[in-house]
Amino acid sequence: MKFPLSLYIHIPWCIRKCPYCDFNSHAAQGAIPENEYINKLINELRSQLHFVHERKIHTVFIGGGTPSLFSPEAYVLLFSQLKQSLDFEENCEITIEANPGTTEASKLKGYFDAGINRVSLGVQSFQNDKLKILGRIHEADHAKKAVVHAHEAGFKKINIDLMFGLPNQTIDDALFDLQTAIDLSPTHISWYQLTLEPNTYFHRFPPVLPSDDARFDIQQAGQALLRENGFVQYEISAYAKSVLFEKSPPAPLFQRGGSDVSPLFQGGEQSNPNICKHNLNYWLFGDYLGIGAGAHAKFAHLRRWNTKHPKKYLNDFSFEEKIITPDEMPLEFMMNALRLRQPIPIALFEMRTGLNFSVIQKKIKKAIDLELLTLNDKEFQVTEKGCLFLNDLLELFISY
Repeated sequence: MKFPLSLYIHIPWCIRKCPYCDFNSHAAQGAIPENEYINKLINELRSQLHFVHERKIHTVFIGGGTPSLFSPEAYVLLFSQLKQSLDFEENCEITIEANPGTTEASKLKGYFDAGINRVSLGVQSFQNDKLKILGRIHEADHAKKAVVHAHEAGFKKINIDLMFGLPNQTIDDALFDLQTAIDLSPTHISWYQLTLEPNTYFHRFPPVLPSDDARFDIQQAGQALLRENGFVQYEISAYAKSVLFEKSPPAPLFQRGGSDVSPLFQGGEQSNPNICKHNLNYWLFGDYLGIGAGAHAKFAHLRRWNTKHPKKYLNDFSFEEKIITPDEMPLEFMMNALRLRQPIPIALFEMRTGLNFSVIQKKIKKAIDLELLTLNDKEFQVTEKGCLFLNDLLELFISY
């Protein structure tokens, strides 16, 4: 059985580094070398083609940094060259991350015409005081207009990124952001908790954040609002608009046929088409090519990652590789799969890791005893308690 294959493309430049951001992003100094970078991406891709094994690309994700700093013409060139080396699925999901401060109507239309069919807008908040604290370059009105322009450009799949647990944020503040997003009719909302990551400005100079209890109350109220408006939570931070919207239960992520388990992207009239297929491939421990400064790739038991700094990437490209050992494999799988709110088939664990499920039975039993997991003869699932104590749950799988 051939596993689906995704492609991640990293654009490392941004206007300025946000104080909370720990991604591989670098403030642009002068003109961005679009064509030079695209040529480097294509050259790097050729070094990974032996991992493709005649598989088609079923999703592409252009992340950053700020990919919307690149012109539509740059992406026309990029995709014309990519398609000389790769076979794309007919309905390939192609996502671009866009900053509302660098995304005017004509640019969004250009991206859509270039073949990009999903846009993820990094809004974070619809309140100017919060945006200022977060160091964002856009204002609330820019964000609203960006969503409207995305609809007008022809995008049928639009994600809005929002954050909660912000400095001085109340429940009403968080619900205002969510309701504003909902009213703009996106198909997907990613709602993340602000965390103070190492090597960030906020980590060095921490702002005062809401208490744990206050963040929990915000999360509970926000999740209720999203449910009431037909957004189904399928992962810790991801909510897809239900195509049925009758407050119905989530559609299954997996289709079953005999002993085989096929993930969402291999069949799915029952599947919610608004789920981000690319991220789902990560969470299902799938394979993906990764090109660009700091990009990561995974092929079965091999992980690979690139030089981070764009100058070094352009002038002296290098990468590192690591084989995931059998001892490490359960944790690697669980760190991704346990983010999902749906049951995980035992067969999927065995297919993606090459291990028999029996090797982690003791760990699973301990997780069940702690009420962090449930298990039946075909699948296991994180409990509500397990979601709250996910790090404790993952620690059980550090080795078997």
